[in-house]
Amino acid sequence: MSILTQKTIAKKISINGVGVHTGIIANLAILPALPNTGIIFKRIDIKKNNIIVPNYTNVVDATLCTTISNEHGAKVSTIEHLMGAFFGLGIDNAIIEIDAQEVPILDGSAKEFVKMILEAGIKDSDAPIKLIKIENRVDVSEGSKTISIDKSNVTLDIDFEIKYENSLIKTQRNKISVFEDNLSDIYNSRTFCLYEDIEKLKKLGLGKGGSLDNAVIVKDGVVINEEGLRNKLEFVNHKILDCMGDLYLSGYKIIGSLVCSQGGHSLTSKLLNKIFSSKENYSLIEIKGKSLPHSLAYKNQLRSIA
Repeated sequence: MSILTQKTIAKKISINGVGVHTGIIANLAILPALPNTGIIFKRIDIKKNNIIVPNYTNVVDATLCTTISNEHGAKVSTIEHLMGAFFGLGIDNAIIEIDAQEVPILDGSAKEFVKMILEAGIKDSDAPIKLIKIENRVDVSEGSKTISIDKSNVTLDIDFEIKYENSLIKTQRNKISVFEDNLSDIYNSRTFCLYEDIEKLKKLGLGKGGSLDNAVIVKDGVVINEEGLRNKLEFVNHKILDCMGDLYLSGYKIIGSLVCSQGGHSLTSKLLNKIFSSKENYSLIEIKGKSLPHSLAYKNQLRSIA
């Protein structure tokens, strides 16, 4: 399989599950798509004007998840885990049909999405890939929350830090090279919540589908899920997964070096808007006849999926 050409899935994938915030069951299908299609969501429960493109310009809410909308008000929310799987596995083109607003949360990670994509197979094409290459450093900050991206040679590095007063989480930091490292722990890391925040979510009308089956819950400095943590950096690794998914709203893979402290969906969205506010910040390049490293997910089955 060439890493220089655009890819889609080899056959249709179907899955269903509850939305973590809406509590509504959604049926979702991922279909192969032709080169240069990109990633497209289609709300099949809506008869017309039902196409929503996952692009940073279409983000309408990035508070606790990433929600996109088209000009007619058709929305899709909690897209970040699926988009993170596409980003890491090198899927350039796919059509996602869904019959509700929110993407199923599944187990709270990208594990099942990645497993299904690998089982379905990845189909190559003759179309060369296109990449966004960062040309100038871009910074965004909100108080103590910061995110920046700078030049890199041939990869995307993500250096992410979280800081919690919670005695278990505390400060965690991890750095990955998206196109070179084994991303198993990133894909398998679940969304998490402090027990004391659950009531706050309910008052906001959110978290209606949340449970110990799809989120890590921390209470009094202890993980109350029976299986415990999947890896020692699961909290920050999940934030990296979210970041990967949100970055894919650029429409392309990105070559750059990203550093983030205490960020989230909103900060990443603001970073993308600032990057594309000036053509001096980036270039769009088409890769022909060159070699790039890529995710080891093509070579190594994920450790915890077996």
